[in-house]
Amino acid sequence: MDEEKFKKIVIDNGILSKEEIEKLITEAKTHKISPEQYLINKGIITEDLLYKTIASSLNVSFIDLKGKIIDPKVLFLIPEEMARTHSLVVFEKDEKELKIATLDLENLESLQIIEFIKRKTNLEAKIYLTSPSSLESALRQYTKEFEKKIKGFLEEGKIEETEKIKKKDKVLEEEIAKSPSVIKIVDTLLEYAITKNASDIHIEPEEKNVLIRYRIDGILREITRLPKNMLPGIVARIKILSNLKIDEHQIPQDGRFKISSPKYEVSFRVSVFPVLEGEKIVMRLLKEKGEILTLEKLGLLPKQLEIVKRNIKRPYGMILVTGPTGSGKTSTLYAILNVLNTPQVNIMTIEDPIEYRIPGINQAQVKPRLGFTFATGLRSILRQNPDIIMVGEIRDEETANIAINAAMTGHLVLSTLHTNDAPSALPRLLDMGVLPYLISSTVNLIIAQRLARRICRKCIESYLLDKKIIQEIEKELKIDFNKLLEVFKREKVISEKESLESLRFFRGRGCKECDGEGLKGRVGIFEVLEVSKEIAKLIDKKATTEEIKKQAIKEGMLTLLEDGFIKAKSGITTIEEVLRVAKE
Repeated sequence: MDEEKFKKIVIDNGILSKEEIEKLITEAKTHKISPEQYLINKGIITEDLLYKTIASSLNVSFIDLKGKIIDPKVLFLIPEEMARTHSLVVFEKDEKELKIATLDLENLESLQIIEFIKRKTNLEAKIYLTSPSSLESALRQYTKEFEKKIKGFLEEGKIEETEKIKKKDKVLEEEIAKSPSVIKIVDTLLEYAITKNASDIHIEPEEKNVLIRYRIDGILREITRLPKNMLPGIVARIKILSNLKIDEHQIPQDGRFKISSPKYEVSFRVSVFPVLEGEKIVMRLLKEKGEILTLEKLGLLPKQLEIVKRNIKRPYGMILVTGPTGSGKTSTLYAILNVLNTPQVNIMTIEDPIEYRIPGINQAQVKPRLGFTFATGLRSILRQNPDIIMVGEIRDEETANIAINAAMTGHLVLSTLHTNDAPSALPRLLDMGVLPYLISSTVNLIIAQRLARRICRKCIESYLLDKKIIQEIEKELKIDFNKLLEVFKREKVISEKESLESLRFFRGRGCKECDGEGLKGRVGIFEVLEVSKEIAKLIDKKATTEEIKKQAIKEGMLTLLEDGFIKAKSGITTIEEVLRVAKE
């Protein structure tokens, strides 16, 4: 949308003042994000309300396409690639009229496409404004044709027999990797993963098939199976993209490549690993221009958020985020960095890998083969006059001691540890050889976390918790529901009058929007431990994890399990999800 027109709409509708919108647009440009999206990300207005306001100001109708089933014959009046590139979709058609939804009413190329569709169909077009998430919901319906597309590519041309490929002829492998059908299949697998918001693609050779799985919202899901004779061509194609050795099949290889479009820029971190039935490939998707992260969007409860905000304002010390791989630790660190990222400070990071590029922050990637480790990188960073340092992970005694000393000498240090909960991070540092008084005087805050899947908002329903289920949960997790009830009351999740018999929880029935899962998206479950004077004394005495945990709970810390159950009771996630992540 035209910048001046957007400013006028925002000011005229009382969303922001002239000074505030000018500042917001400047910040949005710094973060390389549209002013509309930046306004939403800052929590100033909801997405639907903003686009409804814009539609009303421009005298056009607004349409919400979430959950709307579009006839494929209507949808495919605009090809998928064109629809995604120009952010528009045909969603209804009758004898006289086409109904088209778009994000931009003034895009000349989009208007040309609409004119082309009008001439092609001899129908008038009625244009609606929609929101980004609504449009994405509609665009997802193109992916129903995924299997059909793959089958079509398989039939386009015969791939050379597996027996020929087994000769390990490099020239032949390169030739197969460049065949149109292989290129189309690999491109489709990558694009489909992006549209499904997958974090990883797994290409796994079996005896007779090639299994394709995506990790979506933390869970691996089977997407399709391909004939086994497709494996060499797919592997060779991905190796070419990643600049790896095509004729090397006996040892693991690691690489990286990037694909870009007007809508996205995604890096793929590639791992090739020889297994019994061939070579397995895992690709991690890293969005180069991901949505700006905010602390508010992570899922911290109000008291937890207040503690985190208080501690990131401190000029020096250490903040640690703990949890298993894939628990969202890096996202939390980036959210903190986004708050701290101002022109007045020098922020430097050393990461493995760099998952998001953040303008204004100096980010470095470790290269262990060249001797560039977390420890060596951290030493060098200290010579760069930083104010704030992020170390991707503290893995050893050397890194731990350098980081602690940096925190002691006037730097704010952010890092991660692999521990199950927040209290156990403190003894873990002791085990690494860090002296107790250094830990107690530098560590300000520890955040432990897991990621649970959110309940789909389109098919959410409530239910009363059965007594048998309560007994099973109590037995499995060794928790007392009556004590949990007191936590709910203390945190004002329920009223004082509620009892176990009246406890309502939530789940998703399963619908088109969530692919029948009842779950969509993820939310953090947290344990936030602030190092108080009493906890610092316990650290000095080399107290056990249990002793530290007991004191933290006494001071009001919610455990991971309690935080999870509060989110389940609030309709954010399900009890089953809390139980699943509690086992990690």
